[in-house]
Amino acid sequence: MVALAFVLVAVGSPFKVAAKEPQYFELRTYTTASEAQRERVNDYWQNAAIPAYNRMGIRPIGVFTEQEDSATNKVYVLMPCDSLEIFGKIPEKLAADAEYQKAAAEFLSAPKTNAAYERFESSLLVAFDGMKHMAVPPVDKRPNIFELRTYMSPSEAKGLNKIKMFESGEIMVMKEVGLAPIFYGRALAGSHMPCLMYMTCGENTDEHKKHWSAFSASPVWKQLQADPQYKDNMIGMIRVILKRMPASQI
Repeated sequence: MVALAFVLVAVGSPFKVAAKEPQYFELRTYTTASEAQRERVNDYWQNAAIPAYNRMGIRPIGVFTEQEDSATNKVYVLMPCDSLEIFGKIPEKLAADAEYQKAAAEFLSAPKTNAAYERFESSLLVAFDGMKHMAVPPVDKRPNIFELRTYMSPSEAKGLNKIKMFESGEIMVMKEVGLAPIFYGRALAGSHMPCLMYMTCGENTDEHKKHWSAFSASPVWKQLQADPQYKDNMIGMIRVILKRMPASQI
């Protein structure tokens, strides 16, 4: 079994941030009602938002949609920031960016009779200590399938316990078997809290399933799963299989 090769990418920024500090992630989820709306969301990010975020030093930005096509597919946008200060300055910088305002004007002012999307939700996440920065594949080995998981816990303490479980071996095993994690984050704001979210990726569906099978068979995972200290730290999971959209830099 050959794992995808990845390199860690530390997002550049105009602010000085200690290397030991974790990144923050915004995960934005657009609800759409048609392929035309998904194309408008993609075009907005590709032609207006991503160039503007990149000018701020925020990169790479991932843009995804569900693997199986349907009229109501959602669009997921993943943005890394090196600090909350950077995240907090985004609206101000976008408002002052004339190039962005011109490129985004039609999207930002779309009327209700021709809405660009239905609604969007946003989650703010902080990276785990066990993987403080986003990891992305090199350009010549870009994956074709992405899996976004949300793990919900019954309480905040149990949520932290689940993160401890990840950092005690789960992350290591996922990397070893080729699941190629892109990020792990604890939700600071958003829906389904308390929860954590993470994304893995793979060459294709079959290989991705093989990597999960190898994870399930890992002695380290089995030991963690049987450890009573980690009992009942989850009450549910949301799993979405995604594919890259044209705007994506991941």
